[in-house]
Amino acid sequence: MLSTPVQADRFPAATIAAALPRADIFRVLVCRPTHTLGNTLLLTPLLREIQSVFPGAEVDIVTRTPLGPAVFGRFSNVRKVHCLPAHAFAKPLQFLKILWTLRSARYDLVIDPHPRSRTGRALLGLSRGRYKLGFGGWKPAMLTHAVGSVDGVCHTGHQPLHLLRSAVGHAGSSSQPTLDIGLSADERAEGRATLQRLVDPDGGRGPRRVIGVFANATGPKLLEGAWWLRLLATLAARYPAHDIVEIVPAFGRSMLGSRYPTFYSTDLRRLAGFLSQLSLFVSADCGVMHLACASATPVTGIFSATDPAEWGPYGPHDSTIDARGLTPEQVAEQIVVPER
Repeated sequence: MLSTPVQADRFPAATIAAALPRADIFRVLVCRPTHTLGNTLLLTPLLREIQSVFPGAEVDIVTRTPLGPAVFGRFSNVRKVHCLPAHAFAKPLQFLKILWTLRSARYDLVIDPHPRSRTGRALLGLSRGRYKLGFGGWKPAMLTHAVGSVDGVCHTGHQPLHLLRSAVGHAGSSSQPTLDIGLSADERAEGRATLQRLVDPDGGRGPRRVIGVFANATGPKLLEGAWWLRLLATLAARYPAHDIVEIVPAFGRSMLGSRYPTFYSTDLRRLAGFLSQLSLFVSADCGVMHLACASATPVTGIFSATDPAEWGPYGPHDSTIDARGLTPEQVAEQIVVPER
């Protein structure tokens, strides 16, 4: 069934002894050493919240994905993105250099935004900060400000917001910053030109409305190519005035036998610029789904294994479909292409 976009969670009351001061916070460190694109993008609402709460501050970020600079680089308040190697023992000098840099710096606020990350909590403990903020379930003695519980905050992207808002006494706020990587007008224009060349190579048809599909995902979230082809056949019949394009995964092979026009890029921001011009993006739960959200593209996420309340796309034009027990044709009948 087609669901409404993921709504703001009802944040539970904070269990924090004293509010985090909003004055004299200038240097902030966020410890989120994730290697996945989706989890990295889901940190962007926190960065926008930090801009709102501490508008004069600079932020350093610890990540584990080399895509971190592309995701965070356009935030005006981000100073440095530290990228830990995926395997510390494979690159010990790079790993130790970053640890030494973190240990040598002095921060006003260090944030571990994940409720269960042992690596994030270890990095917080290593760093020097006047205030240290995190969820209290794991090694709370390392924290100066501990939020006692994440119970009741379903969506992964909302949990860091709950953490900071609880710390400064704004836990009841219902507004939710969206995912955003700050695409420029030039990046969007390049995406628009690329999309037009792809669906209208002769230049005679004019602007087109286009549905983009990404048919790859990891583990049990992956739906077979034949499943997608059945869905797209039904979708094409429902929306005959729309073109369909396939976004090809990073390993460079069409999942749909090149049945549709294909777009491929290993450049995250070029890919995001392309996604920003689609009328609708359809995929299973994956990092590219969240990238489409961060590009302000209407998204329909098809869920067959993970919980959409925890991982679904969220935004004013985003929706989810629980595909368990449904045929591809039944799923396609629930997809709505918004006017835009």
